[in-house]
Amino acid sequence: MLRVSVESANNIPKKTFGNPDPITAIVFKGEKKKTKAIDNELNPAWNEVLEFDLKGSPLDSSSFIDVVVKDYETIGKDKFIGSAKVFLKDLASGNSKTLPAKNLPLINEKQLAIGATINLMIGYEPPASMTPISNDQPGIDLSHGDPDEGKDEEDLNGGGQLGTHGVTPLPGQPGTPNQKIRPATVKRHKALANKLQDFQIRVRVIEGRQLPGNNIKPVVKVSVCGHTHRTRIRRGNNPFFDEIFFYNVNMLPSELFDEYVSFRLYDSYSLRADSLMGEFKLDVGNIYDEPAHAIMRKWLLLSDPDDSSSGAKGYLKVSMMVMGSGDEPPTEKKVRNEEQDDIESNLLVPAGVNMRLVTLNLKVYRAEDMPQMDDAFVQTIKNVFGGAGDKKNLVDPFLEVSFAGKKLCTKIIEKNANPEWNQVISLQVKFPSMCERIKLTLYDWDRLTRNDIIGTTFLNMNKIASFGGEIEDTPAENVNTLSSKVSSAESEFGFLPAFGPCYLNLYGSPREFSGLPDPYEELNMGKGEGVAYRGRVLIEVSTEMKDKARMLDDIPNDDILVTQKYQRKRKYSLCAVFHSACMLQEPGEPIQFEVSIGNYGNKLDSTCKPLPSTTQYSYAVFDGNHYYYLPWADTKPVVILTSSWEDIGHRLDTVNILLFLADRLESNLTSLKTAILAKASEARLAEIWLKLINLVIEDLSSFHVPELEGRPNLTALDLQIKTLRDAVVASIRDMAKRMKEEATDIKVTLSDIEDWLYRLQQLADEPQNSLPDVIIWMLRGEKRVAYARVPANQILYSTYSEQACGKHCGRTQTIFMQYPMDKNKGVKIPVQVRVNMWLGLSAHEKKLNSFAQGTFSVFAEMYENQSRVLGNWGTTGLVGRHKFSDVTGKVKLKRECFLPPRCWEWGGEWFVDPQKCLLTEADAGHTEFTDEVYQNETRFPGGEWKPAAEPHTDVNGEKSQALGEIECPPGWTWEDDWSFDSNRAVDEKGWEYGVTIPPDDKPRSWGAAEKMYHVHRRKRLIRPRRKTTSTAATPERRDPGEGWEYSSLIGWKFHRKERSSDKFRRRRWRRKMATSDTEGASAIFKLEGALGVDVDEKASKKDPAKFFGANTPTVSCHFDRSYMYHLRVYVYQARHLTAMDKDSFSDPYAHVSFLHVSKTTEIIRTTLNPTWDQTLIFDDLEIYGDPQTIAHNPPSVVLEIFDSDQVGKDEPMGRCRCPPIVKLNLATAISPKLLWFPITKKGHSAGDMLVAAELLLKDKVNQGDLPLVPPRRGEKLYMVPQGIRPVVQLTAIEILTWGLRNMKTYQLASVSSPSLIVECGGEVVQTTVIKNFKKNPNFPSSVLLLKVLLPKEEMYTPPIVLKVIDHRPFGRKPIVGQCTIDTLEEYRCDPYCNDTEGIMSAKVSMIAAAQDSFIINIEDRDSPISNTQEDEVVDWWCKFYASIGELERCGPYLKKGYDTLKVHQCELEDVPEFQGLTDFCHTFKLQRGKSEEEEDDPSVVGEFKGSFRVYPLSDDPAVPVPPRQFRELPESRPQECLVRIYVVRCMDLQPKDNNGLCDPYIKISLGRKSIDDREHYKPNTLNPEFGRVFELSCFLPQDKDLKISVYDFDLLSRDEKVGETVIDVENRLLSRFGSYCGLPQSYCISGTNKWRDQLKPIQILQNLAKLRGISSPRIEGDGSSLSFAGKEYSLLDFEADKRIHQHLGPAKERMALHVLRTQGLVHEHVETRTLYSSYQPTLSQGKIQMWVDIFPKSLGSPGPPCDIKPRKAKKYFLRAIIWNTTDVILDETSITGEHMSDIYVKGWMPGMEEDKQKTDVHYRSLDGDGNFNWRLIFGFDYLPAEQLCLVSKKEHFWSLDKTEFRTPPKLIIQIWDNDKFSLDDYLGTIELNLLHLIPPAKTSEKCSLKMIPGVTDTTPSKRPKPNSLFSQKSVRGWWPCVIEQDGKHVLGGKVEMTLEVVEGTEVDEKPAGKGRDEPNMNPKLEHPNRPDTSFFWFTNPCKTMKFIIWRKFKWIFIGSILLILVLLFLGILLYSLPNYISMKIVKPFS
Repeated sequence: MLRVSVESANNIPKKTFGNPDPITAIVFKGEKKKTKAIDNELNPAWNEVLEFDLKGSPLDSSSFIDVVVKDYETIGKDKFIGSAKVFLKDLASGNSKTLPAKNLPLINEKQLAIGATINLMIGYEPPASMTPISNDQPGIDLSHGDPDEGKDEEDLNGGGQLGTHGVTPLPGQPGTPNQKIRPATVKRHKALANKLQDFQIRVRVIEGRQLPGNNIKPVVKVSVCGHTHRTRIRRGNNPFFDEIFFYNVNMLPSELFDEYVSFRLYDSYSLRADSLMGEFKLDVGNIYDEPAHAIMRKWLLLSDPDDSSSGAKGYLKVSMMVMGSGDEPPTEKKVRNEEQDDIESNLLVPAGVNMRLVTLNLKVYRAEDMPQMDDAFVQTIKNVFGGAGDKKNLVDPFLEVSFAGKKLCTKIIEKNANPEWNQVISLQVKFPSMCERIKLTLYDWDRLTRNDIIGTTFLNMNKIASFGGEIEDTPAENVNTLSSKVSSAESEFGFLPAFGPCYLNLYGSPREFSGLPDPYEELNMGKGEGVAYRGRVLIEVSTEMKDKARMLDDIPNDDILVTQKYQRKRKYSLCAVFHSACMLQEPGEPIQFEVSIGNYGNKLDSTCKPLPSTTQYSYAVFDGNHYYYLPWADTKPVVILTSSWEDIGHRLDTVNILLFLADRLESNLTSLKTAILAKASEARLAEIWLKLINLVIEDLSSFHVPELEGRPNLTALDLQIKTLRDAVVASIRDMAKRMKEEATDIKVTLSDIEDWLYRLQQLADEPQNSLPDVIIWMLRGEKRVAYARVPANQILYSTYSEQACGKHCGRTQTIFMQYPMDKNKGVKIPVQVRVNMWLGLSAHEKKLNSFAQGTFSVFAEMYENQSRVLGNWGTTGLVGRHKFSDVTGKVKLKRECFLPPRCWEWGGEWFVDPQKCLLTEADAGHTEFTDEVYQNETRFPGGEWKPAAEPHTDVNGEKSQALGEIECPPGWTWEDDWSFDSNRAVDEKGWEYGVTIPPDDKPRSWGAAEKMYHVHRRKRLIRPRRKTTSTAATPERRDPGEGWEYSSLIGWKFHRKERSSDKFRRRRWRRKMATSDTEGASAIFKLEGALGVDVDEKASKKDPAKFFGANTPTVSCHFDRSYMYHLRVYVYQARHLTAMDKDSFSDPYAHVSFLHVSKTTEIIRTTLNPTWDQTLIFDDLEIYGDPQTIAHNPPSVVLEIFDSDQVGKDEPMGRCRCPPIVKLNLATAISPKLLWFPITKKGHSAGDMLVAAELLLKDKVNQGDLPLVPPRRGEKLYMVPQGIRPVVQLTAIEILTWGLRNMKTYQLASVSSPSLIVECGGEVVQTTVIKNFKKNPNFPSSVLLLKVLLPKEEMYTPPIVLKVIDHRPFGRKPIVGQCTIDTLEEYRCDPYCNDTEGIMSAKVSMIAAAQDSFIINIEDRDSPISNTQEDEVVDWWCKFYASIGELERCGPYLKKGYDTLKVHQCELEDVPEFQGLTDFCHTFKLQRGKSEEEEDDPSVVGEFKGSFRVYPLSDDPAVPVPPRQFRELPESRPQECLVRIYVVRCMDLQPKDNNGLCDPYIKISLGRKSIDDREHYKPNTLNPEFGRVFELSCFLPQDKDLKISVYDFDLLSRDEKVGETVIDVENRLLSRFGSYCGLPQSYCISGTNKWRDQLKPIQILQNLAKLRGISSPRIEGDGSSLSFAGKEYSLLDFEADKRIHQHLGPAKERMALHVLRTQGLVHEHVETRTLYSSYQPTLSQGKIQMWVDIFPKSLGSPGPPCDIKPRKAKKYFLRAIIWNTTDVILDETSITGEHMSDIYVKGWMPGMEEDKQKTDVHYRSLDGDGNFNWRLIFGFDYLPAEQLCLVSKKEHFWSLDKTEFRTPPKLIIQIWDNDKFSLDDYLGTIELNLLHLIPPAKTSEKCSLKMIPGVTDTTPSKRPKPNSLFSQKSVRGWWPCVIEQDGKHVLGGKVEMTLEVVEGTEVDEKPAGKGRDEPNMNPKLEHPNRPDTSFFWFTNPCKTMKFIIWRKFKWIFIGSILLILVLLFLGILLYSLPNYISMKIVKPFS
């Protein structure tokens, strides 16, 4: 018994008019009970108990009750108010007898809370005999997985030991059985580049089973990425769909893998909202993770999306695959007897309903540091009226959480930058989840406009939860033995999602608020790398196993108090010393760097104390070559920050230790890979490998991480991750030990080692990292230009161990900064910074002293400003500036207000100290310079020219010095005298003329010719000067004078010397500060706060934030000594560069930069593989700092490659970095080794560079120790010296130049007389010219020889470059195509090895022989031994199906001993043993033009056919030259051939029509001929069987490309191309594998397998002997034995167990054929080719199965073509005789109250619904029996070989063609109740599969539901085996019909039938009519013997009287008549009585 006490409800919402009258209904398992209604009440109290009788069955744990509250209406329907659902799991488990449900929130139809709550109390009395059942018993396996999964009960109970540190283990911890899932494939998608690319998702919906409902019409909708397709509508509960949908998308992999595939099953009958029957969703990424990126033929368990606990809603069988570029779709294997395939064992496990429904509780506590998001307009008005404005709180934040398609938001807190929400968001999810990321977006609420995003962050489920399979992540099929042996212990460490309490940091666009639209807004949405810190959120995630919770709730106060300890902050100190800033691209305003962590240090943020977080401004100086740098010299700027954060040292220490292990493993792995590439010896490889393995074992054995006990901010996730990390480390260690013992091949182990590395890197990912990244900004002037983000753990100091310190802590690192949201992805570097950073707790700040270099000095500084008024300097004319200010001039300062910070004191008085970095002389950094002055003259129009008012100016018209006043600066000499610049638009004297238009004082434009109206002219005078001494860079220290710097305008540009035009001057005052205690370098951390600002009364009213940071002290690090170094960079060559010019080449050169110096290599013209062979020498490099630190961590040499252009700017081609070898002692004899370094551009590879560099410390004393100067190649060009350059050897390259093909036009003219140039290693050779390219595209002479010095080491070998030039009129020879061949390895050969086989091709040698010697004998071609009867049984398709293993479709073919053929699942060229059919010559694609975009390949403009042989030559001239490799070559003139193309079928074509299908046909082109097979199109199919043969003749080699295209037929629009494939016919003819015509298994002269080739087997074998240079084969007279190539063969061996049939030919030919088949030639085959389209060139558009035969006409005519016409379906008839029914549900109640039904039976075959037939009606069946004797006849087309019916019908009346589809042969029989005036009632159905027919019961008593599989739970063993009706022919008996009532299957009736299948041919022999029509025979059907009561009342009134009325109401009638007679009697009596009495009294007649 279940009792529900409905107590009361609160806060029911009001109606529009008045209050509601609430009434509550409780629904349990379809039974509904209601309370009474309470009138006019918002807080009703019912206090009623509703009871539900469970009829002795216990509650199961998925039970629930629905609570519905409505507003009671007297008239009409009650109005819905809200509902709730209560799960009874706790009652079912027997833990308690009562379940209080207090304050249940009511929700409306949209699943939103309405604010009302209801209180219930639920009681349960279990039946006496029952024990409680629970889904959660560990022993019961509900996971649909393998049967062993339920057996780890012990693990479950032993799961407590994880929670040792006072933390309870999470529910379901170590892998409860229903958590078990395939291992988490963390390894996913790492191979895919995250750029936009094409993907194709294919979804195939095969069939459904056990769908719920009666008489349903199911339809499936599949949605992917916003596109939805639906299947056709089917009928019945087990529909067969078999439809495939294609979804083509172009998107980022990361976005695609987060998209869903959703399957929704609808019932198309119902138009109501509840037509959705069930659904299933999963991530696209989950499919991509599967082997072959596909899930094949798996069952999905559909569930109700709104009520996940309601169990299965049927099953759907699907295949899904995701294909990226170049992926091949896997082939589907259809299993036999799929009908019986066990759903349970083939279920898609991770997604079953039995994944636990869990509640993710996401607690959102608070946030900090929100940036300003709203305009300060209102605040400003407040300020005007004297109110207190609050600028920092201009933000109204709320947090949105989205996961798995659900979104929930917290409340909005207005005007608060540090909001406290304290809310918990509950999300119901299935776990393990198929969705990966929880997205947290912080919004700023806006009243009027859309909400702005403040920032976005993600929580990755696989980081905060573990499925317990992290360790074994290799799929089971192809497991390497080592990785599969991972100890099972590891798979136990699964845990549910947990996180925090911990802060999550948000990053996005810069924090500064502006009213304008934010250009970087996308960064706030989580796209791209955020460039600034935007606040942080404190959250906690926990997981509960409960099913329902309020979606949004407040956190109890106790929980908020608990989080206090997680918010405890500690002070951190950060020190950054900037060593250099170089590679600046453009000079301009002065540059400053700002370092910030969080808000601390952001100079535009006023919420933190001012800190010395910015460097001083300085100007960039030219480095003399290409770049600019900041001239910091010996005084390096220092930045100091103090900040407060949570102490998460224990987490980051572990991360750093793991990263240290991973880095060490990675560097060892790289050196191992380099050794493999460099082809090191086996011993050397073994040594490196052993060192690597030993280090791994040693590192992992000594792996210790900080203990977690006693940490105040310890979270549950910390403990789980620690356990997991320990387990993974232990497993890798064990694997390494095992590998050390067992491994044999080093290269095989690489993938495993890479896998370890990947796992270590994954483990080092710390989800709970609340320490924000350090962000460095470069500011130019006031503008933020470029940024860099440094993760805090990399520079964090730790006291735990040295490995726990960050890898860059206290070490100098090189950072390439980047532009925010850089569209060019780093093509240009803004700046390269070398910076040394140290971050640590302030408690440890003394430790900085051991890391610090140089001495720190601290100064206070201010500027004194003056302006010139009337020639006098003073302070009167300072507009907007103060007398004393900061460097910007905007902040007023006073000396008196400066106060040193705590622990600091003044170390001297104020003194003047000019700022050197801000004085920019134009010539700084240059070795040559040109001074310029403009001479100006004016006149009146037509007058004389006179000197202008300002006779000498600069280019802008500003006054400058006269020529005489300009002196040559010290250290420079004049090169020449003053002269005018003639390289301009000027006249012969150098003047240019113009007109001044007021108010301008100089002309806007200038011309070279003088006109009357010109009034102004000017002349540019120039004088070059050159630097004389290198020491001039440090001139003698002159007295700074008064230290003033001058400027003509108030701005940034200052110079030292006063000029007459200067209007403004300033000088810098500084005062040194010293520490009051002896703390060393760490004292600088005390410099918090400003030194003091003069805040006068005016300023105080202004915004105080403006002065922030203006007056922090400047800190610098002074190095007292510098060291001189000598750098040599050896730039040898580059390869694979991208083509940047139209001529398909580039003109590359490289800028080589090292710190503040750079040099440029020479330009190499027109090449993509330049060899510079150049040494760049940088003498006298001054570097500050200890040489040891430089040696440990040297700055990289950066090479930027550019393409030199004659016109326009040089274009960047990429950049590469090379670390130099540092030698501090010149005596050490390490010589640098040239290595390939990758060149990258926009994040993609753009080639490789072969470079090396060495940095030598120069001893002051003698120069002699430096290495020798390398040999020169010009005045200033040094070559790469011996010992470093590769060692070379004289090598011969033989080139077979066969010909050119498919050359495209160049500059609108076709290529007519091409020749080929081959370049390699500086040597060039050219072929002769092809005279007429159209007639013969082969080269006249075919072999070239190139002798060249090639490096001995393969890794240095230069590529071979092929250039095709066209000889055009007037001597023009443009390059029309080029190709680079990278590796010569595959062409190397031994010249003395006699391998002539590869030289002459097989077929051509036959042709050569055939010219004279062969008589082709055709006499026995057509010996007619054909038997028409046999042809019907055995066709070519039998052979095909026999070959692919579909034996049920091939009939008796194999039994007769006939041949099969080889079906290749790929192109013939891709079969490995045939070497791509390029054994005679390879095909090289020629390219032309520049590579516009990295993603696109350059266009292919033709092909070169040829080959190479590379072999070494001896240097000794006495040694004879080796023999030539290319000797006998075939004839190269054109020849005519016959080509036969057999197209068998296509598979999985891309749909082209709206109905998801296409109408394919074949189009073939060969040369200029083409065949269009449009009239034979196949309508509406994706898998057409063509069976077509095409024959074409052509001339080779001109028509070598055979193109087979598949088109989609369209009646009105243009036919679309589905895809095409191209076959190189020439290669097939030339190949020695005999690919022109495959060899069959036997030599037949008749039948299906008749011999097709032109030559007999013996002739082919003789040719083969000739080709291989061996003696001809010898055959015994009768052909029983044969000797060939020294081996004896016997016919008996070959034909020992074969059947000899009548089609075989003579024995000796058979013998020869058997021998040929052993020689590695191509056998008779069908190849499967992939179709591609130009629209998606990398994605398969389907497959085509076909083969090609090629016959040269000179050899005579070939054999007859095969007949491969498709099979036709056979006509069958199904005759179903309905005899009787019984036990039919009585659905009606007659007038007289009897239960009865008017029964009839309806039947149809699925797919042929329009041919529905029904019996007559058996009226008024009172006992459920019906008698019919009625015959239903269904004709259908059946393919016996495929066991499917072929249905052809038009989908719509407007369709052109009938659509063919195949369905299994089934019969559906339904029982109905006939109603004349309403819809008929449905009473039951049975679905019979004719192939697997349910055996009927002999009598109706034995007939029950147990006969139907899947309806009841009977074990299959008790049921008889199903049989096929096609083999039985006829069967009679009883079958049950099923109807669903309240979700249960019940018996609807039983039918007695005879089922008979008749072939079309037998129909006339055994005729039978429908129903009981003529011919009524086989068997004859009598009229049914129905009871008299069976009739229709409307048409039989008399019978109605007799049987209904008289029978039922007989006595009533008789009684009524008697009564009426009595009443009549009485009436007459009463009528006549008075008269009679009166007569009696009166007696008138007496």
